[in-house]
Amino acid sequence: MKFIDTHQDAWHQVIGEDGPKPDPDPRPHLLLSLEQWHAVRDHWPAGLATGVIVPNDADIETLEQDLPRLSLIVLQFPKWVDGRAYSQARLLRSRYRYAGEVRAIGDVLVDMLQLLQRTGFDAVVLRHDQSINAAQRALGFFPAHYQGDTQDNRPWFLKSAEQPAAQVL
Repeated sequence: MKFIDTHQDAWHQVIGEDGPKPDPDPRPHLLLSLEQWHAVRDHWPAGLATGVIVPNDADIETLEQDLPRLSLIVLQFPKWVDGRAYSQARLLRSRYRYAGEVRAIGDVLVDMLQLLQRTGFDAVVLRHDQSINAAQRALGFFPAHYQGDTQDNRPWFLKSAEQPAAQVL
């Protein structure tokens, strides 16, 4: 899991409703809202590192055709108790096989990291009052899980059947 410091992040959010202006030489690492992306995607240069911020109430299927063009998808947690972004990440990884970075932003707490990782997130921007040290420790709390996840969807008993008996937890 990568912990993002927003002050040193290479990605820059485009401000304004209209999105980026037509530019003969657009910059890489622009982070667009979903609406901005939909407005520029038809003329946006292929191969340019581009990211999209997706609200947690948006249908992730609207990005299906664009996924090969996107390097980063940012999913929002407006409240820590609103878990719709978990489902969006799971769909991106499992159904659409998205291989780019999936980042969580918003009300992201240390307690969420295990599930974030298991549903397909690989980067987070922690809420301002959360500790990166505590977050790194939290990721090591559970060495194994019974259920499968986005990286390996087999349950624990199938994984453990492949290992010699002495290595089974």
